Amino acid sequence: MLAGGKSRLIEQYKPFLPTDFDSYYEPFLGGGALFFYLAPQLLAQGKKAYLSDLNPELVNVYQCVRDRVEDLITQLSVHQAEHSEEKYYAVRAQLETDPIQRAARFIYLNKTCYNGLYRENSKGLFNVPIGRYKNPKICAPELLRPASAALQVADILERTFSAVLNDVKGDRDIVYFDPPYQPLSDTSKFTAYSRYQFAEPQQKELREVITQLANRKARVLVSNSDCPFIRELYSNFQVETNTAARSINSKGSKRGKITEVLGVV
Repeated sequence: MLAGGKSRLIEQYKPFLPTDFDSYYEPFLGGGALFFYLAPQLLAQGKKAYLSDLNPELVNVYQCVRDRVEDLITQLSVHQAEHSEEKYYAVRAQLETDPIQRAARFIYLNKTCYNGLYRENSKGLFNVPIGRYKNPKICAPELLRPASAALQVADILERTFSAVLNDVKGDRDIVYFDPPYQPLSDTSKFTAYSRYQFAEPQQKELREVITQLANRKARVLVSNSDCPFIRELYSNFQVETNTAARSINSKGSKRGKITEVLGVV
């Protein structure tokens, strides 16, 4: 749902996932691709997932998909029917308080903004211009209803990534961290999709959280960009190199295959 997305990388992650575990934790929720891959197993075995993020709008979307999917579909169908450039900027300027209206606004802007990029300014206001799409798919009941069914196994919370330390106990738990990626160069230092910056100090804090989880024998996966800073940060862990598709770039010619790293604990 946010920039990036891991659905195309699942096959590369599968060898590092245990076949038998108790609980799944994902503290940077984003698109939730790994959760949705594991959801059938969690559901069949009566196990729980704990999904969280610091972005209250994203958390609200997932809660509404889980708890009120038909209301959300109804509101998105209105956005689908009324979409225009004028409507886009009117919706972007709105500050909704009703959970369903907020969730529909989030999805509508995500599906119609430039390059599908979620970005906020320092005041927490969405600031991406409209994208140029002929017929964007704003309302997708065929995706939302299965997502709602999968999310029935999930607790969904607004909290910082370090809060996972309060819950994870030991080697029967899986934790997957998919933080904002470290920039690959000094000319691409974009480290915040929301008002909350995620730069080198936060990357180091995350490394310390992972170290504590490793001491508890939890299975931890963490993905990030393939750059010297990240490789050095995780030099004491198993580091795998994966091939990913770069989908977020203002120039189509610069979208393509890149490498990223997967830290395995």
